[in-house]
Amino acid sequence: MIGFLLLGVAHPFSVEKEHDRVLHDKPLSDKEQDDGTHDYDHEAFLGDELAHDFDDLDPEESMRRLGVIVDKIDTDGDGYVTIEEMQDWIKHSQERYVDDDTEKQWESYRQATEQSKDTLDWAEYRESVYGFLDQEPGGDLVEEGFSYKEMEARDQRRFSLADLDKDGKLTKLEFQSFLHPEHADHMRDIVVTETFEDMDKDKDGRISLEEYIGDMYKGSEEGVEEPEWVVSERHQFAKVRDTNGDGYLDVEEVKAWIVPPNFDHSEAEAKHLVFEADIDQDNKLTKEEIIENYDLFVGSQATDFGEALYRHDEF
Repeated sequence: MIGFLLLGVAHPFSVEKEHDRVLHDKPLSDKEQDDGTHDYDHEAFLGDELAHDFDDLDPEESMRRLGVIVDKIDTDGDGYVTIEEMQDWIKHSQERYVDDDTEKQWESYRQATEQSKDTLDWAEYRESVYGFLDQEPGGDLVEEGFSYKEMEARDQRRFSLADLDKDGKLTKLEFQSFLHPEHADHMRDIVVTETFEDMDKDKDGRISLEEYIGDMYKGSEEGVEEPEWVVSERHQFAKVRDTNGDGYLDVEEVKAWIVPPNFDHSEAEAKHLVFEADIDQDNKLTKEEIIENYDLFVGSQATDFGEALYRHDEF
């Protein structure tokens, strides 16, 4: 779900102000699952690529296309979508997104640098993405507190870790690990490190409750109570995340949180979707139950798994 390389304006590629945080085997959306909306479920089921496009479909066409997707999820054709079939669909959609995004970024790089070789070295990547900094006073550009030089150092660190054979160049597969480290086991530590660095706003080497909440919730207007899910997250911080009870999260506590052992986010989300839409509580879904709970699966936040809704050869 990361777009490190975006076709730029003044130079071949521009850098996002903040790389989207990525988690190894990450949640399938950056929306909060318990924030009182279905945004998390929309992104988990549909993805993060075509939100605004899906908005343009009228409800009838959206439901029709959702029905076509349900038929594809029901691989054994028995008229029911099981947890396992839902999980397989989510995994397949996620893998397709990663593969498609890697291919798109790789080809964009090759076109921008006019290269035809099968590898990418740091100097070439750096020139394409951060070369404009060479024209800046002090070799850096800071916007709203964001330092491009710091992001360059962060990218170089990740680039080095993605380079498994340490030959100074990335193959397309290694480039995929660079773009999507959440899908590569050997990138687990950098995912934790980057998450920790993003949340540690005061750079004191620990995550306070305020930093933890502030990372996901920007606050209510004065006099407005916090949403219930924020209150729940405060409880989670104190009772679950902060295992040593010192009032802060250290690196190991963040790691236990974002890369828990033996936890499969696609399985958890599949179980959640089936539970929420299972009207007759038989632990599986009919097409009718899914359509009846249309808003749980698709909506204004529909994104990259929603690519299926737009593949002309599928409808």
